[in-house]
Amino acid sequence: MQSKVFDSRFVRGEVVGESPDRDAQMRSLVVVLHGRGDSVQGFEWLPEAMRLPGVDFLLLNAPDDYFGGFSWYGLPPDQLPGIKRSSALLDQLLEETAAAGYPVSKTFLFGFSQGALMGWEWGGRIAVPLAGIVGISGYVFDADRLVETFSEAGRATPRLVTHGTLDDVLPFEASREQAEQIRAAGIPFEWREYAKHHSIDPQELAEIRAWMSALIRAWE
Repeated sequence: MQSKVFDSRFVRGEVVGESPDRDAQMRSLVVVLHGRGDSVQGFEWLPEAMRLPGVDFLLLNAPDDYFGGFSWYGLPPDQLPGIKRSSALLDQLLEETAAAGYPVSKTFLFGFSQGALMGWEWGGRIAVPLAGIVGISGYVFDADRLVETFSEAGRATPRLVTHGTLDDVLPFEASREQAEQIRAAGIPFEWREYAKHHSIDPQELAEIRAWMSALIRAWE
């Protein structure tokens, strides 16, 4: 599929099942949101690295140009307008992917850095639960506002949040403090930390794959 909402790249995953019809019924989708200044090219390696049978990937370019790459929202103090705009676009994208045959219940969000923030800010206010949300090396724009407006669908969506203890872009302690505040408000998620910088660690990726695989097996 090709999105009409975002500049994107679609990657078809491995075929599963015994027939094309059965395969189509079993497929799920991972929507990938990059970090500030990156693009779909920065995550072209991900589908092959994840090796998830029956799972397709939709890599998105964020809507704003940013020094040769793209951004989901502006720099402080002008973050909120872009967050709201990108959230509305992701709402449209979810309608688009559902119409293309990917139920919301079988759609994952995979976000890195700014993409992880969108997983909190948009994914915390969704109307229908997703299959799962992975947020890597991110943060929350306004934790107080988020916990007050978290939707029931957002609470019901499985969520894995990871961060590096050596992160020199988004400091570890600040992001962990936000995560602890969100958990204290009764919002469930898994938290994992790694001795890494602002990046994706091989062990981290393997654990993300295992986490997503377990969710997918539960559907069968």
